[in-house]
Amino acid sequence: MASRNHSTNKKVGPEEASLDKRRRILGADKMDRQQGGSRVRTPFSVVTNTTATSDTADAAEGAVVVDFTKDEVEALLNEKKKGNTYDNKKKIEQMMDLIKRLKLCVRWFKRIEEGYMQEKEKLQSELEAAEKKCTDTGTEMKSKIEELEETVSDLRKTISSLEERIVKEESDKLEAINSYGKEKEARTEAEKVRDEKSAELEKVRDEKSVAVKKAISNEDLYKRSQEYNMSLQQYNSRLQSDLETVNEAHKRLETEKATIVESLSNVRGHNKALQDQLVSLTVSQDEAIKQKEILANELKCLREELKQIRDDRDCQLGQVHALTGEIAKYKEYTGKTCTQLDTLMIKTNALEETCSSQKEQIHILQQQLFAEKEKFKNADLSSLETRTMFEEQKRIIRELQDQLADKEFQVMEGEMLRKKLHNTILELKGNIRVFCRVRPLLPEDSTGTDMAVSFPTSTEALDRGIDLVQSGQKYNFTFDKVFNHEASQQDVFIEISQLVQSALDGFKVCIFAYGQTGSGKTYTMMGKPDAPDLKGLIPRSLEQIFQISQSLKDQGWKYTMHVSIYEIYNETIRDLLSLNRSSGNDHTRTENSAPTPSKQHTIKHESDLATLEVCSVDEISSLLQQAAQSRSVGRTQMNEQSSRSHFVFKLRISGRNERTEKQVQGVLNLIDLAGSERLSRSGATGDRLKETQAINKSLSSLSDVIFALAKKEEHVPFRNSKLTHFLQPYLGGDSKTLMFVNISPDQSSAGESLCSLRFAARVNACEIGIPRRQTQTSTRSSESRLSYG
Repeated sequence: MASRNHSTNKKVGPEEASLDKRRRILGADKMDRQQGGSRVRTPFSVVTNTTATSDTADAAEGAVVVDFTKDEVEALLNEKKKGNTYDNKKKIEQMMDLIKRLKLCVRWFKRIEEGYMQEKEKLQSELEAAEKKCTDTGTEMKSKIEELEETVSDLRKTISSLEERIVKEESDKLEAINSYGKEKEARTEAEKVRDEKSAELEKVRDEKSVAVKKAISNEDLYKRSQEYNMSLQQYNSRLQSDLETVNEAHKRLETEKATIVESLSNVRGHNKALQDQLVSLTVSQDEAIKQKEILANELKCLREELKQIRDDRDCQLGQVHALTGEIAKYKEYTGKTCTQLDTLMIKTNALEETCSSQKEQIHILQQQLFAEKEKFKNADLSSLETRTMFEEQKRIIRELQDQLADKEFQVMEGEMLRKKLHNTILELKGNIRVFCRVRPLLPEDSTGTDMAVSFPTSTEALDRGIDLVQSGQKYNFTFDKVFNHEASQQDVFIEISQLVQSALDGFKVCIFAYGQTGSGKTYTMMGKPDAPDLKGLIPRSLEQIFQISQSLKDQGWKYTMHVSIYEIYNETIRDLLSLNRSSGNDHTRTENSAPTPSKQHTIKHESDLATLEVCSVDEISSLLQQAAQSRSVGRTQMNEQSSRSHFVFKLRISGRNERTEKQVQGVLNLIDLAGSERLSRSGATGDRLKETQAINKSLSSLSDVIFALAKKEEHVPFRNSKLTHFLQPYLGGDSKTLMFVNISPDQSSAGESLCSLRFAARVNACEIGIPRRQTQTSTRSSESRLSYG
């Protein structure tokens, strides 16, 4: 509880210092306004090479430490643009200022997140210490139980020796009876002996009554111990029920956390292991209680054996009394000589000595019984101490679990806030996002072991910068994200998963892969469908869309999806779905042969291409496999299976909420562009030559469009090629567009890689406007066709 109050005090501190934070932010704004006359602000969207000046500015910006409250963050996110909307310079300055404050807010959030992680590690160490203390207590209990078992074994040995002595005494008594049978006469002194024996018998009877009372008290003590054991069992059952409720609550927490944060699975596994150890501790406590019951039963058996010994002694005393009666009878009839009477007295004295020795042994047994009772009481006290320690450890574990749950909830809230800030920055930027991916070196690449590219390790350029060396000169580039040659397909998809989600939210989304032939574009987009870990972006995106659409059914959303798949081959649009249905599964082509002509289509943003409604991932996977078999591929000197066309996958999504009657219409375009290549390296001839010329022409037209957009020219030549005409709504509209530039690290491809990186930098600098969500509130039919306009 103390740690929870401490964390609450930490939360209050930033709110009390909010006035100082506002003063620091306002001071920074005033300094920016004062320096505005002498400093020239550069547009945020222009991508330049890294210089010493930019590094110094970033370092100064990172040195500013500013704290934020939740209200300040929300005010920063909801801040609207001021001033004349047509004053572009002032508008850019406002946007730069806002982005600067957003970056400060993101850095503040990272510091808070690091504090949460340190607190989380501290809690885990405390949990480990508590577990170690519980194991030490269990070992102590086991050692005490072993000592009790050794004591019981010693008692058993003592009892066996006593039984042997009693058998020996019984044989001696039988001999005495035989001697008494031979006696026929006795003198008057025998009566005195009888009187003495009767007095001693009375003493023995008194001692017997005292022993019986002690046995009754011991039986009462045993009953109380049984009642105490019953109470222990009931308490143990309550502990088990509490543990089951804790386990159920923990399972519910695990299911909730699994849907939100997958990275916390290790913590959940450790928590489950802790619960298993707690169950094992309760089981060990049950075993200790059972062993204690076994000891109690053995003690009861010892008491019964002692009672049996006492009964035997009483029987022997009765036999002595019967013998004295026989002596009286023999006295009436016969008499004996003095020598015979002396022998009788000697035997009687021997019997008295044996009785005294038996009394001493009984006294020793009583002392041993008392010592065992003391040990039993000490064992009960140690068990009580162990139970209290267990309760204390259980309370500490509950507090640690509560603190861990609070920290996890704070981490999830912080992660949601980080995503919201990230999306806000991207929307304010309004540029085409560019990701760069470098494929690994292949066996057929040049024999040089060094790659032509490297990745800077500085804080600002980490995972965003890439350096390329050509002819001894180094070129620096910075993009939204850079994946090195070790990045997996899953790592790449995680970065675009939120962008794919936007299509379900009603946005137009376009993702296309650009690069030279053999740089890994088709692997990035399609992957290897037969291997689950090597699936590309297209199958992974479709799986995510169908999973999320199924989960939104509980909120009243119902989605319909339509698929179109086609390619742009030699400036001709070929519908791969209709081609596959008309030509069956025979897609075999020779190396230099062109594909079979099919129906040609023109680019219309309400096109007449084949559109199929799909209801599951399996349907789309089958269509993708058929379309891949129909796609135009060929062999060149640079690539064994080179894509000879631009592959376009289009998914139209219509969603309608039956509760609110709200409608959304989104489009997801996933495009695998054909690779650019030089005729001197590809060695293309015949049909391959025509394909190469058409590919280079369309990519050149795409470069012209990017140049015109970067210069903000009034006329943008979208209609110079079928490819740019198709991309017009995504390069000049209000959609969310992402380009993958794929790079080969081979030294021999450094020239082509440099051209691809320069083109990607120009694409990243293009402003296409802020994306807008396409929603409707009328009750129109959800099966209406989507528009690209």
